[in-house]
Amino acid sequence: MKSKSKGVFKKIYLYLLLAVLGGVVIFLFLPGNYYVREALMHLMPKIDQYTIFENRVVKAEDPQPWELAPNVETNQISPEFTPDFKKYGTVGFVVVQHNKIILEQYWHNYSPLSLSNSFSMAKSIISLLVGCAISDGKIKSVVEPVHDFLPEWTSFDGKTLTIKDLLTMSAGVEWDESYNSLFSKTTEAYYGNDLWKLVLTEKLIEKPGVRFNYQSGVSQMLAFIVQKATGKKIADYASEKLWTPIHAEQDAMWSLDRKSGMEKAYCCFNTNARDFARLGQLILNKGSWDSTQVVDSNYIREATKPATWLKFTRRLRPGETTYREPIPCNFYGYQFWLLNYQGLKVINFRGMLGQYILVIPQLDAVIVRLGTKSAEEFNVDQEYPKDIEVWLNAGIDAINRQK
Repeated sequence: MKSKSKGVFKKIYLYLLLAVLGGVVIFLFLPGNYYVREALMHLMPKIDQYTIFENRVVKAEDPQPWELAPNVETNQISPEFTPDFKKYGTVGFVVVQHNKIILEQYWHNYSPLSLSNSFSMAKSIISLLVGCAISDGKIKSVVEPVHDFLPEWTSFDGKTLTIKDLLTMSAGVEWDESYNSLFSKTTEAYYGNDLWKLVLTEKLIEKPGVRFNYQSGVSQMLAFIVQKATGKKIADYASEKLWTPIHAEQDAMWSLDRKSGMEKAYCCFNTNARDFARLGQLILNKGSWDSTQVVDSNYIREATKPATWLKFTRRLRPGETTYREPIPCNFYGYQFWLLNYQGLKVINFRGMLGQYILVIPQLDAVIVRLGTKSAEEFNVDQEYPKDIEVWLNAGIDAINRQK
């Protein structure tokens, strides 16, 4: 009897296992779960992953090379920084001062031509395109209501949602920004195939213009506004207004979703370290290039000022309780991060795996770092990952050795 019972139970277990596996297969192949299959297949996003997506070319119609400092071919980072460069998987490091490349170094088979995903540095590019659309008269100003372009978005509790609320990450919408969750909206945006449908699921849950809350979906909304306002694809508008005027040396690739062909505007602008540095130089130049005002200087000034009227609940320090008094948002502007380091104001484009364009006006310098990791430890008062200090120290060291 015992052997028969065991046989029956084994069959029951087998049938249950098959049922579970069958359910998982059915779940994965439901139309709405396309992104789950993709996420399980490719796991965490990677810096060279543009090849798994369809892409639109951001054309470089008037390429011109950077001027190189005389010793750039032999100049390298100081040995003291090598362990951290290795620890965080650095693939490219470029330092520009006085409009010349003074240091350029690559690892892991990367080169001046290698493309890397910008990840969230793309948000700052979208901000620049908003500035261009305002100069073109396609958007009236940053306080124009979002519903002028996206009528689906009106107001919350009597407070109108404006473009400025989107730019400053204070839209008050519901959006799960988790990068490690299989079912977050950010994961669905990255691996999914219908950004427009996903953005329409966002709900206004609090008054806009009150609290800083970093959300990729808000940057995607800005891109829909720019596309609606200009009547042009984001990549095409970027080529016309930014990439060609700053004489990028290489075409960039902007990854798209599969259904609407919309640029993943909150991330996924793919180019090389040298051309990323041009975007930093544009900020240094207050929006001009070769005596042409590419982005209005007033917009650049406002975009790189902290939105201190917003409140932010900072991260916990070791040993602190869960309660933290909200503090002014002193580290974010219009899709640009801001920090003060050793008396230097640093404007930065920032991506999730340690992609940085660090702009230091006081030194007339730009530092670009590309890699595969960033620090888990944060400066909780200025909301930046601590590895930024490595790239700043290494870049400043290179600048000081040029003197």
